[in-house]
Amino acid sequence: MKELIAHNLDDVPFVARELLEILGNRKVVAFYAEMGSGKTTLITAVLRAMGIESPEGSPTYSLVNTYDSPYFGEVMHFDVYRLNSVEEALDAGIEEMLYSGAICFVEWAEIIEPLLPEEVMRVKITLNHAGERIVHID
Repeated sequence: MKELIAHNLDDVPFVARELLEILGNRKVVAFYAEMGSGKTTLITAVLRAMGIESPEGSPTYSLVNTYDSPYFGEVMHFDVYRLNSVEEALDAGIEEMLYSGAICFVEWAEIIEPLLPEEVMRVKITLNHAGERIVHID
């Protein structure tokens, strides 16, 4: 397990680049954190580090935003917060997207845990008493 700390928002791009280095050949990154802890902010920074100039933010209502990275190819950003079950995820075609070969970043991954591949990279973000974001990468 690796632990990274974003002392403030200026540190987030550095954390994002380190997360990309740790990613290796894995294709799915599952994010776990409370509301407002910085999942979307971190994913947006990762997308920018991948050469995506204008990430759209969280796809809360559309479930997924798809991008084309000049360095990594197809990238998908999921926000499955609005789903109530794995069955809804299956109906939306999320399983096929997760195994499409694209790099996938999944917010609220606990909702679709049974669909995640075995080699998923798990990222847990917590806030400490000083307001720093502690990013645990497994």
